[in-house]
Amino acid sequence: MPSVTVRYFAGARAASGTTAEPAVADSLGELLELLGRRHGEPLTKVLTSASYLVNEVSCRDRAAPLPADATIDVLPPFAGG
Repeated sequence: MPSVTVRYFAGARAASGTTAEPAVADSLGELLELLGRRHGEPLTKVLTSASYLVNEVSCRDRAAPLPADATIDVLPPFAGG
């Protein structure tokens, strides 16, 4: 399984209680399940509406395999304009 770095922004940062952390997962969906178990309901809610960047490229496919040493950005919806 690939080791990745997860970076949290805005509400995801508040819900996780951290700015970044390591994780090990084969796919984006597996990673999101792991993070939900690790941080509980507050982060799980954010993850349902967040957008994701894998190495700075938007990723919506939760079955997509994660490359080793990838950086995954968790971007909750932002307000304002």
